[in-house]
Amino acid sequence: MAYQNSTVSFEKMLLKFIADEDPMQSMLKWLCERLMETEVENKLCAEKSERNNERQGYRSGYRVRRFDTRMGTIYLMVPKIRNGGYIPFFVETKRRSEAALMNVIQEAYINGVSTRKIDKLTKTLGIESISRSQVSAITKDLNQHVFCQVKIPKMSVIIPFFRTGKFPVLSGSF
Repeated sequence: MAYQNSTVSFEKMLLKFIADEDPMQSMLKWLCERLMETEVENKLCAEKSERNNERQGYRSGYRVRRFDTRMGTIYLMVPKIRNGGYIPFFVETKRRSEAALMNVIQEAYINGVSTRKIDKLTKTLGIESISRSQVSAITKDLNQHVFCQVKIPKMSVIIPFFRTGKFPVLSGSF
């Protein structure tokens, strides 16, 4: 759906984006917000402030939502719907980051990077902050997938103690 009421020319928009500190990030933010507006209009079967008989619901303002991308953290103005709620199609439920960023965090975890160092890694990628609990939640799915695939039988492990010369046998599952 094209914006018929848009009076801003393409050149003016580009000049505005170029003047920003991070032009690519501001273009991404603009694009995401336009996608959300279009999606809400389609869901409600009416444009903003339009009255018609086919309308499926009403808007209820906006809320700010943090969205972490490979290009850095952006804050989106997400439209609110009075009944039923709205989550943009490009944002997974209860996740603030895109899938590619999740893959980077999981790959770092697989390679043995600690959760504290992952926070530093994400800061270098332009993400404001990620808590240890968020890293653990991201890698939880990964752990479940790995341990479901690998079935390790219970076995006895012999651990030598060279000082005493004794070799105790420990039983357990690993």
